[in-house]
Amino acid sequence: MTVPAARVAAQAKINLFLDVLAREPSGYHAIETAFLRIDLTDDVTVRETSGRTLEVSGPALPAGGLGPTERNLAYRAASAYSDATGWPSGFAIELVKRIPVGAGLGGGSADAGAVLRALDALSPRPVGARLTELAATLGADVPFMTIDDPMALGSGRGERLKPIPALEPRAIVLAIPPFPILTGDAYAWLDADRAAQPLASPTSIAEPLASWDDAAAAAHNDFAEVVERRHPGVAAIAERLRGGGASIALLAGSGSTVFGIFEETPDVASLRLGDDVRVITTWTSDRVERVTIDQ
Repeated sequence: MTVPAARVAAQAKINLFLDVLAREPSGYHAIETAFLRIDLTDDVTVRETSGRTLEVSGPALPAGGLGPTERNLAYRAASAYSDATGWPSGFAIELVKRIPVGAGLGGGSADAGAVLRALDALSPRPVGARLTELAATLGADVPFMTIDDPMALGSGRGERLKPIPALEPRAIVLAIPPFPILTGDAYAWLDADRAAQPLASPTSIAEPLASWDDAAAAAHNDFAEVVERRHPGVAAIAERLRGGGASIALLAGSGSTVFGIFEETPDVASLRLGDDVRVITTWTSDRVERVTIDQ
């Protein structure tokens, strides 16, 4: 008997703006942000099995791998689904990595969200809208990665989502420096800097970001200054993207990627981003990739 497999392309994301609020007594930070999916994806396949396994391959897999399987977000997502619903007792996850690791593009969260969606598609008793509640236990970006909307405003720890109409697709250049930035490090830098300087009130964002002009006016990232102070090359990349015609040039999440939004795909060589900077060109998305079931 063939075991059904659920397949989904797990889309990366960018944040068109990102406010990081004060650290809470719990140690967490609330955020206010605008999430937008892009067309860069990992491939995720999930099956019900008797054991619990994760196989990872692909061009974005680091030479040293992704670390212990039990700490991988995709594996943790499947375990959390099983614990919360009683199904499945075992699972096999196959993951093909194309989203760079430690780049601020939400690759691990995209994989976790894809696993949750895949399992819910296979489940005899799907949880539906409750999937975001389960996702919220895994990380701030994961709830967005479980919904069927390509763009949303997010707040709290990412679990409060307000879907908004997606902007029309535009070309995006992802400039990836030769170093990752761990999210925990970025938050620690932010806390250290804020200890010496009081936190200003977050910018009031006009909703619903109805145009790319609105997005350009709102674009900012609270991580940008602390990352650029420790990695000056990040600021230089953003300046070159703007000089090449990008309407938005911004640090992606907690970094290290800098993304540029263009009306048309530019001549990458003319941007002079540096020989050590990896460049990926793709598009912002106005859709969410669907889960398909192979019987």
